[in-house]
Amino acid sequence: MQWNLEQLNQFVASVEHGSISAAARHLGKAQSAVSTAIGLLEADLGVELFDRSRHRATLTDAGQVLLREARELLRQAHALEQRARALTEEGQARLALAFDEALPYAAVGTLIREIARRAAHLELTLLNGTATEVADYVRQGRADLAFHFDRGPLRDCFDQRHLGALPQGVFVASGHPLLEKQPVRRKDLARYRQLVMHAEDVQETAYSPKVWRSDSFYSIAEMVADDLGWAILPVNIAQYQTLPKPLRAVHCPSLALPLLSVRMLWFQGRPLGEMARWTAHRFSQLLQELAAHAQPPSHG
Repeated sequence: MQWNLEQLNQFVASVEHGSISAAARHLGKAQSAVSTAIGLLEADLGVELFDRSRHRATLTDAGQVLLREARELLRQAHALEQRARALTEEGQARLALAFDEALPYAAVGTLIREIARRAAHLELTLLNGTATEVADYVRQGRADLAFHFDRGPLRDCFDQRHLGALPQGVFVASGHPLLEKQPVRRKDLARYRQLVMHAEDVQETAYSPKVWRSDSFYSIAEMVADDLGWAILPVNIAQYQTLPKPLRAVHCPSLALPLLSVRMLWFQGRPLGEMARWTAHRFSQLLQELAAHAQPPSHG
């Protein structure tokens, strides 16, 4: 078969504009050229597309069926052209992003929606995991960029960039004895079980001799809500709406908790494409906006 997309386009135009002559005027071609193109298409396909026995040519049954196929092929061809143009302009066909599950959903969700509007033809892969897991995704080549809370030194295979910082606090379940007298001292905290983030190569400070560990902030927050102990948590995790019950903040002046640094990392020496650079810049802006409007933990 030697038919081509131009012939399909002239066939569809003839149907949509009511006649071959009207299609020729719309396409800026001679009527004879459009008529010849459709005749060649019929010859190549081995079917009659139009019934020409009457004064006005009408679609045959085969023409009705093939019209749908022709429209779909033209749609796919247009999508291919758009994808190629986008790749030329954006310079990046695929992007794989890995997010620390503890990062604020509001910022991550906004970023993904904006990527969809900005780069509609980008093939995007999203991965989620703990801070350690998302770094491993980059090391394994599964992700181009990872975003996570800074939990300590990185391996030599990574480059990194600081993007922002978010508040953290000491949290307990409603009714916990630590809420009865505030502010509290470190020795007060030491009387109760502490739930500590546990990650590879990271030693979190334990202020209590009774410690349970987990590699997930969400798991720790749920245990706090179940009154299994107290924990130092990012404020956005402690305020997560699906916890079994709201968490309450404890004020301990002697426990100076710094802001939690958020960083982006990628494989060392690998250049960042335009879309990757924009993603890093925009996510940094979203984190800064979130931090500016974040409510400090209220001490119950």
